[in-house]
Amino acid sequence: MGGSGGAAAGSAPPRAAHASVAATAPGAQRPTVSITNLPYCANADDVYAQEHCRLDVYRPADGPAEAALVWFHGGGLTSGSKEDGPTCRIAASRAADGLWVAVPNYRLGPRARFPAYLDDDAVAWVWHHGGKHGAPARPLFLAGHSAGGYLTLMTGLETGRLRQAGVPTDAIARPIPVSGQATTHHTIRAERGSSRFQIIVDDAAPARWVRRRTPPILLLYASRDMPARAEENVWFAALMAGAGNPHVEARCIDHRDHGSAGNNIAMDRDPARQALLEFVRAHAQARP
Repeated sequence: MGGSGGAAAGSAPPRAAHASVAATAPGAQRPTVSITNLPYCANADDVYAQEHCRLDVYRPADGPAEAALVWFHGGGLTSGSKEDGPTCRIAASRAADGLWVAVPNYRLGPRARFPAYLDDDAVAWVWHHGGKHGAPARPLFLAGHSAGGYLTLMTGLETGRLRQAGVPTDAIARPIPVSGQATTHHTIRAERGSSRFQIIVDDAAPARWVRRRTPPILLLYASRDMPARAEENVWFAALMAGAGNPHVEARCIDHRDHGSAGNNIAMDRDPARQALLEFVRAHAQARP
């Protein structure tokens, strides 16, 4: 795990894990349970990671979950939190739909720099310890919005870090990025002195890991997404098709902008919510 400096003066100490029982999402058919602030970082040498790398779990309260999902929040790799209102509502709605959901905080820039965003090992923690908190067996789905969509693709495609953490290659499957980037993320480009639209495809880009054989991938993006983001998703799907990969689907969510493409997943009958749930249910029993 890569270090990124010590704690800032006056940092608040991390909170203890806390369980909240029978919190019900609006319009949900199933009650949910949440367990908050579980520490997941194995990097004892990085104070920031020890403080910040914690996750919340949401699961159905009335029986076993259909599948396990890790949801990465957005925020451009420089902001955002598992405690943000839209993120909490998305996770609660997924649990109300019958999924077991882990929502991690991960280190953020400028305090952290690449590859810290990927080195934080929430997915490995879920694989090794999620069962103690009710997570069903494999496969483990990955999803996230915006920067979280970028992390979803990178974690699902560049699996070397997970293998080093003892996670089998076939355990992590079926990424579902929402309005994510397929090129090197613009925050990482800025760290390297490039502009937001100076495109780079290197080891920090999901497009670097295009290949013929991958698990199924569902790309969701908005009809009114931010500049070049919809096109980037279409381009990534075309690259996969060109490589002979038949398992990548790109789906445009009509009447949505960049923010609502992800945030509206918490709403009943939202098309992205339905697409995500249908994809999980279609692949939950299959091996990669």
